[in-house]
Amino acid sequence: MKITKSIFGKEREELEKFNKLDLNERSIVFYSEDISSFVHFEQIIHELTEKMECQICYVTSAKDDPILNSQNKRIKAFYIGLGAIRTKFFMELKAEVLVMTMPSLETYFIKRSRVYPVHYVYVFHSIVSSHTIYRKGAFDHFNSIFCVGPHHIEEINATESVYNLNHKNLVAYGYGLLDKLQKSKSLKNQEVYTKDDKKKILVAPSWGKKGLLETKGLELVKILLDANYHVSVRPHPMTIRKQPKIIKKIESEFKDNTNFEMETDVSSFESLYSAYGLISDWSGIAMEYAFVCELPVIYIDGLQKINNTSYDKISCKPLEVSIRNLIGKVISPNELKSLPKIIESTYESIDLFKTKIQEVRSKTVFNLGQSGIKGAQEIVKILHEKKLSKN
Repeated sequence: MKITKSIFGKEREELEKFNKLDLNERSIVFYSEDISSFVHFEQIIHELTEKMECQICYVTSAKDDPILNSQNKRIKAFYIGLGAIRTKFFMELKAEVLVMTMPSLETYFIKRSRVYPVHYVYVFHSIVSSHTIYRKGAFDHFNSIFCVGPHHIEEINATESVYNLNHKNLVAYGYGLLDKLQKSKSLKNQEVYTKDDKKKILVAPSWGKKGLLETKGLELVKILLDANYHVSVRPHPMTIRKQPKIIKKIESEFKDNTNFEMETDVSSFESLYSAYGLISDWSGIAMEYAFVCELPVIYIDGLQKINNTSYDKISCKPLEVSIRNLIGKVISPNELKSLPKIIESTYESIDLFKTKIQEVRSKTVFNLGQSGIKGAQEIVKILHEKKLSKN
């Protein structure tokens, strides 16, 4: 009980420190639900603080968030947890702009400020479409949406039309994580074989009761290990959080096999760069792998992940459906025993995929390598327009 009180007291203390700041010091605020959010903000924050010399606040619900120890003097960081203090922070927020990667604003515990006209900016944490994997109404209460590509603009415009919603500021932004991965990749010497000459296969699926790990995880890993691959399993953060028994079961089954690895630190992308091949289902990491490494993805065609049961009211075909056969190979779960042969035939023909992947990437993602600049400029523009409206 004493520990709980001290943590709660720390969160309250941090909120009080934030609220004591002058409004100019907290005009730009980033909110992070967990430590995985920062990679989606990093390029924007770099431009704002290092290039434009702007002061920002970074409010996080992760007590182990590395940014709490940042040496950047233009970043003021605060920890507010996931409970009542976070709810209070959002309800009473006074800031000009709040940037976040968490959808469903105003739907659950996270509400728009009741005391100040904050401009809310949503930054996508995945390339996937906005009307299938996200719940209905996930973006309705944001002022601006930083769109990854043309598909997001088309989908959100269609959603606004179907439901007669107010028009949002849809920004042709791009994808900060992709830019970060591409920059990092150029600095690395990729090695897709282990020291004992085994090909590295990365299994990185989406999450949910019908997900690949939940339904076929044990069988899939066994087939790959028996085929003499080195297998890294990278669960989705939500699988780690909601289905820890699945993770433990797979770990327990293969813990004595030196060619098996469970990767629960999803803040690192080392395994992505060094994978000979990637196996996924509906996860957005499949597009990240294809677009960064310019290599095809092996998709296990399980049940499509749909969190919006009204998605078919939007006439746009989901990107994750239309893109799969362009950047990879889709196989049935019934074909798992043939997977090693499929892997070899697919990755021996990577030149056939490389040009296609480059072409698809250029059409799918805005501002390749420049998203941070675009995002920072847009935030400064929003601030300027808000200032003019007050005069």
